[in-house]
Amino acid sequence: MTAKVKILVPGDDPVQIAGSPQLARLKPWGEVVIHSTRPANSEEKIARAADFEVIINTRGIVTWREVELRALPGLRMIALCSIGTDMIDLAVAKELGVVVSNQPGRTAPVVAEHMFGLMFALAKSAPFQTAEIKAGRWTRRTNMMLQGKVLGIAGLGHIGAEMARLGRALGMEVIAWTFNPSPARARETGVQFVEFEELLRRSDVLSLHVKLTDQTRNLIGARQLELMKPGALLLNGARGAVVDLDALNLALEGGHLGGAALDVFPQEPFVAPHPILKCEKVVFTPHAADQTPEGVELLNEGAVDNVIAFLKGRPQHNVAV
Repeated sequence: MTAKVKILVPGDDPVQIAGSPQLARLKPWGEVVIHSTRPANSEEKIARAADFEVIINTRGIVTWREVELRALPGLRMIALCSIGTDMIDLAVAKELGVVVSNQPGRTAPVVAEHMFGLMFALAKSAPFQTAEIKAGRWTRRTNMMLQGKVLGIAGLGHIGAEMARLGRALGMEVIAWTFNPSPARARETGVQFVEFEELLRRSDVLSLHVKLTDQTRNLIGARQLELMKPGALLLNGARGAVVDLDALNLALEGGHLGGAALDVFPQEPFVAPHPILKCEKVVFTPHAADQTPEGVELLNEGAVDNVIAFLKGRPQHNVAV
């Protein structure tokens, strides 16, 4: 075993790993220090992380960009409680030799179930009709039947594949688009791969599950929304910046789209005023798709697994080495 190391949880807010039984597994390896509040700024992040060799980043809102990474010469590893890595400057981490380990696919069933639930809430106008009844109004609205409809999936990784499985189980026709389609992947997931514009035109429900990259930023903008079917539903379980929120709001208010369900936002927390917040055809959740007791503990277990693997000299899921 290597010498004991200092392990930091820099901003566990909302609580993710504090109190987890998984932390006991790290005791033979080092001391874990947990901050229960988010760092207010870059300077506070650097101050908290000084002299720590390992960071367990439990919240994506705590980012590690070039200025912080270069200010931490002793940092050797960042373990993420997430699939996504967009909170880390991976190029700088790689240059500095900082291993970054994420958890691809670990909570795919949890996240897909959440997005599937949002699809139902949206198709059945549940939040709108609940609010109407609470307000003393008996406002009936024609809802969407999902069986027999076309579910389009953009990004057929672990979560997208799980969405495809759920869609097929419901009796939906599933089509998909990805940057790297293959006959083997089509057979494995039971989907038909199509070109991106065909995906937009054919989908009754379009579900987004791509990584945030330069290629996918604003993947869905005004032109793409115009190509979608009138009355179609859009689900974003990817990253907020994948969708142009202003264009989406216009498509909803103009009546072209039937609704949207968003678990992710361009800025998080999404607290600044935006006209989409007043749109009755939108369902929101606060980047909470993996926030079930099972999902939380799966991610805690995975982060600890990754730290221990790194300290044993066998880093896994390493996206920057």
